[in-house]
Amino acid sequence: MTRIRLCAVVGLFSLLVAVAMACGGVSEPVPTAAPRTATPAPTMPAAWDASDVLLIGTSADFPPSNFINERGEIDGFERELGDELCRRMDVECSWVQNDWVTIIPNLLAGNYDAIVAGMAATKERDRQIDFTQPYLPDSPSAYVALAGAGDDAINGKVAVQVNTIQHTYLSDSGITTIISLPAEDSVAAVRRGDADAVFADKAFLQSFVKDSDGELVFVGPEVTFDSDHVGIGVREADGELKSRLNAAIRAMKEDGALNDLIRKWFGEDAETF
Repeated sequence: MTRIRLCAVVGLFSLLVAVAMACGGVSEPVPTAAPRTATPAPTMPAAWDASDVLLIGTSADFPPSNFINERGEIDGFERELGDELCRRMDVECSWVQNDWVTIIPNLLAGNYDAIVAGMAATKERDRQIDFTQPYLPDSPSAYVALAGAGDDAINGKVAVQVNTIQHTYLSDSGITTIISLPAEDSVAAVRRGDADAVFADKAFLQSFVKDSDGELVFVGPEVTFDSDHVGIGVREADGELKSRLNAAIRAMKEDGALNDLIRKWFGEDAETF
């Protein structure tokens, strides 16, 4: 910016020149921009320290494995499982609710240390994170439709939760799908008539069928994904945490506590170890 001072014209031409030279325009220096600092590249969070609280992430939308109860608390089979694992590991744990779609990215970002959310250890997921040994036996997936729809319902529009093994299976099969985010929404889509059937884990669907007073029924074949197991997800760098979780899961299998939990939440006829 340039500021100009005005000087009075006085007398002789020579004096004018002298005054003009003395009071000529003065320019202020233009401030230079602050030096730019390179933004540091994102870093992986530090590995979990056994002296820290163990933060466990879950979607809380997949009953009876995980859900929000009437008190507004995370509840279900996996809540009890996680709390018992922490007790056996002699660590304090705290639960974090996170939506299903971003549950792996937020683990990698360090928002929690483990995922306990009925997650199958698919090859795609295993390339991003690591998994413990299974804490649930292999369970089939199944279709549910309105009573009277028949097996043809599975060839129509099928509701499925996004980013699940069931979603991948239907997409690979060329089936028309209706994508839902919370798992319960896929069942609601059938009830509203927006979908002809829902495809999900059978253990998840059983309670909806049982409580529907005959409105909902299982249709079509069951599908088993033999190559994937349900395990706890951890970051690749957390080898010690994985080892300690595996030891606690193994101990629960050996003393029967894990089978007792499975029967409590999934029924006496549920598959056990």
